[in-house]
Amino acid sequence: MKKLLTIVLLPLFVLCFCQKVELKAVKDSSQIFKGEVAGMPVTLQLYFAGIADCSLYQYFVEGWYSYDKYQKKIPLTGIYDYGKLYLYHFGNKQKKNSELLKDQITSPQKVEKTAEIAQALFPKESIVFDQDHPKENTISGNFYLDKKVQPAALFTGNNMIYRLNNYLILPNNKKINTFDFINKHGGNQLISYASGENGNRILLYFEHSSNFNACGRCGASEGEKGYRVLYFTKDWNYKNYEEFLTESCLENIYDTTETKSQDRKILKYKIKKSSSTAAYGLTVDVKSASVIRSK
Repeated sequence: MKKLLTIVLLPLFVLCFCQKVELKAVKDSSQIFKGEVAGMPVTLQLYFAGIADCSLYQYFVEGWYSYDKYQKKIPLTGIYDYGKLYLYHFGNKQKKNSELLKDQITSPQKVEKTAEIAQALFPKESIVFDQDHPKENTISGNFYLDKKVQPAALFTGNNMIYRLNNYLILPNNKKINTFDFINKHGGNQLISYASGENGNRILLYFEHSSNFNACGRCGASEGEKGYRVLYFTKDWNYKNYEEFLTESCLENIYDTTETKSQDRKILKYKIKKSSSTAAYGLTVDVKSASVIRSK
């Protein structure tokens, strides 16, 4: 596969008068959540503790929770599984049983049996968030103690612990995260930004994995590559974005060629016909932070 020239990664910026745009990549491996257990306010802090097999959608978590009224940290161990959280407290056997739990969960099939495996280790407390359709900014679940079941909730719309954040720091003290509105993969790099009659634009180049599951389709590929143009109002309120692929395992786009230009701020690509798309060309104008697709 022909590699694209790394020239696109150079930090070329277009100044929009005295305004400045920055991109900061921040990898989170822990999260703090607010919630409730049996109607009582609680705080949870959970840490990413390694993948269970080969998927970043399935991983071990460690941490604690505490009732806000008492502020005593109760240790937890468990699994994050595609949005579902299984958390366990084993009392004075917390360390030993946490290791036993991890030793037995070695595949996606074993992850699906987390609750069964954990119950065999006799947890003192369990907090399970496994409902498929969470309400906006609230993820509901159950708290189990002494064979009694009480409602539990996390006050968030996303309970992922491991996150690849790409924060765009914008003029007017504004900040947005591509994690929230593009995808969870990160991998964006700021190329340029510009202003026009209809508002502001930001040009990003991206390279990221095709699939967080390395054992799934395209999981071991060279990933997705291309450009994104983000559109904003004149006051830097986000509107929408367009994506232009130059290489993609998911779309079967390979062997892209770049046409050299005397102007290093104009980049041209020829994308060959694939099983999912017709052949097309891309003209990337770094100065104007724009991309034009042609037949």
